[in-house]
Amino acid sequence: MQSQKTVYVLGGYGLIGSACIRALVRDGFSVVGIGRSIDKGKQSNPAIEWREINISTASTQDWRELLSNADIIVNAAGALQNGARDNLIAIHETSIARITEAIGDSGKKFIQISAVGADIQASTDFMRTKARGDQIIMQSKLEWYVLRPSLVIARDAYGGTALLRAASAFPIVNMRIFPEVPVQIVSVDDVADAVVQAASGSIRPKLLTDITADECYAFDQLKTRIRKWLGFPDWRYRFDFPPFLLKAIGTFADILGWFGWRSPLRSNALAVLDTGITGNSSSWISNGGRPCQPLEQVLDTMPATIQERWFSRIYLLVPFSIAILSLFWISSGLIGFYAQQNAQNLLISRGVEPSLAHLFVFGGSVADLLLGLCALAKRTCKSACLAMIGLSLCYVFGSIVIAPDLWLDPMGPMIKVFPGIALSMITLAVLNER
Repeated sequence: MQSQKTVYVLGGYGLIGSACIRALVRDGFSVVGIGRSIDKGKQSNPAIEWREINISTASTQDWRELLSNADIIVNAAGALQNGARDNLIAIHETSIARITEAIGDSGKKFIQISAVGADIQASTDFMRTKARGDQIIMQSKLEWYVLRPSLVIARDAYGGTALLRAASAFPIVNMRIFPEVPVQIVSVDDVADAVVQAASGSIRPKLLTDITADECYAFDQLKTRIRKWLGFPDWRYRFDFPPFLLKAIGTFADILGWFGWRSPLRSNALAVLDTGITGNSSSWISNGGRPCQPLEQVLDTMPATIQERWFSRIYLLVPFSIAILSLFWISSGLIGFYAQQNAQNLLISRGVEPSLAHLFVFGGSVADLLLGLCALAKRTCKSACLAMIGLSLCYVFGSIVIAPDLWLDPMGPMIKVFPGIALSMITLAVLNER
């Protein structure tokens, strides 16, 4: 019976993976989620079992043990670009080679979520590694399916779907990037439904196919439609992004990738968009697959709410808030070193011992500088924000005890601490990507 089949979903708390899990559970499968963090998995879907593994580094034996009870494996794991947290070859190729070796000819079914445009001759390493991973699967003895979705539209917002919302919500000015590039979309529900159809055996195996709605939009046309869905008024002006500026943004986003930030504006994403995102679903339909919903129907099933509008407007402000916090604290530390003697004299004049004044000023400058630098890295940004709030409160209470007159200073040096605390709290609240 179908309910007896156990499906392991790799990348289970990702945008597509989480949708696949929900659809498989609804259809009666027993589902196990696979990811780097069990805690994140439980936040995504606490009703199923989760297993933890690092897809990039897991050995063949690790996979053999992990997947021993699996009847079906769905691979929804992937990465856009190399960075501090991702290695494309390891995720898209090596892991698949080890998985196929681990399960051999055991009769397990493998469903691969790839991407429209995956080709070994593609212009980006994302598409090339995806294509090579697909080839490894297709050359194996497994009962395989390779599904290649176009631009995924979902209730959740991550990566390209988040960027599309943010670009559509940009106030007053239409920032035009690749305005005439052709784009096809697919609902994440249709991708998940395709996985269910493959898992249930209603589609013949050894099928390589695009999963996409038939309609094709110019990217600017798609943005305009999403803006209307969000409920924002028409743009008053438009600005055509010059290529050199777009390239600079992509390069800067690539650098941030090595600090752990997975920006959808990295050069791979821009290169993929530049060539268009189009596919052909004829092979899917001819093999019995259900047609994908058009954009209008997809948007009708997920009406925009205030949460959508808040997210769309805030999304592009997150990197600015992090940059401002980092610059503020780094500057504070450097100024503390530069004006160390003046700061010490200020404390000494209020009765603090010279040695203790030196310790306060020097230690505070070092702490400020370190916190500003830690805010730049994804891995340490959360801890840095918490420490910024704590240290700011220490400065507030310290000033009340040692130098209460500073609160009456016309330049307001102490009053200005509170906006910094508020910005740290807001940044902390919106740091999670998923």
